[in-house]
Amino acid sequence: MPKPAPFSAADNQALHEALRAAVADGATPGGVVITGATEGTRTILTAGAVAPDRGPEPPDHHTVYDIASLTKVVATWPLIGHAISEGLLDLDTPIRDALPAMNGETPSAEPTIRQLIAHTSGLRASTRLDHYRGAELPLHELMCREPLEDTPGRAHRYINRGFILLGLALAHVHQHRLDQLAADFWGVLGMNDTVYGPVTRSPRIAPTEQRLPGVPRVWGSAHDDNAALMGGVAGHAGVFASTSDLATYAEQLLAAHADEDNALGSWLRTSLIPQAEIEPGLHRGLGWITTHASQVAYHHGFTGTSLYLSPATGRYIAVCTNAIHNGPARTRIAPLRALALKTISAT
Repeated sequence: MPKPAPFSAADNQALHEALRAAVADGATPGGVVITGATEGTRTILTAGAVAPDRGPEPPDHHTVYDIASLTKVVATWPLIGHAISEGLLDLDTPIRDALPAMNGETPSAEPTIRQLIAHTSGLRASTRLDHYRGAELPLHELMCREPLEDTPGRAHRYINRGFILLGLALAHVHQHRLDQLAADFWGVLGMNDTVYGPVTRSPRIAPTEQRLPGVPRVWGSAHDDNAALMGGVAGHAGVFASTSDLATYAEQLLAAHADEDNALGSWLRTSLIPQAEIEPGLHRGLGWITTHASQVAYHHGFTGTSLYLSPATGRYIAVCTNAIHNGPARTRIAPLRALALKTISAT
């Protein structure tokens, strides 16, 4: 593979302008974008403030954000790949085989690990762990006793509860907590800012949403209600990371992808094979969304984060914002995300 070409000055300028526009339009208090390639060239773009309620201090590449559903591909997805390579999990066996023994009817334990990662499990889409308060059964059994909403493998539907079950399965097959497994993995990669919450409130931690008037903002604990109910450690959400660490992760993934003997790279190559169509031209691989004939992979986080990879060119774009601070993030930062996808997809 030829040496990756860095993003052009025009590319970086356009992304910087889009980030600044998002701040100026009130889409997010601030944010950081890093563009880079496997050889280590990085361009860091920043705008706005970390927490405007507390002053104008700007974010930097080490500001720590609640990355929400990026947890799926930054924590759970690589740990699943490692467990498969170690023979602890099998993609095509039901999730029940990777969980503690259960009694009675457990229809939601029938989907395979592949179907859970690819969001084709047919599990109930709504996930309200607060409905289980006071229940005596363990969480995995409560979830698995829920009825299916569709035939496993039939269609794509993005569902958090599948990744919650995957996180519980990882803890079970390893006999270690999910956050411990993830910390060991991140430590090897040098991702020193990345951790499962809750984290101590400080100026380097970006706050998220104020749920009710007069109540303090969510700051340092998981914005996702289900992750928060699980103590901040879950397979679908709960991780806090800096843009610098996401860039490090992307560089490691892209380098691994180019190495035929690297287990993580093999897992990434497998994961880019389409498993289900989301819409024309857009597919779900294992965890990742893929487009442009699987030449580009990406994932978003509900709070306003994104990670884009182009294994074909060896380039990536990492985006961290706390757009949820100002309201629903998805529509607010859509122009920034659209430009990032367009930019990473250009050959």
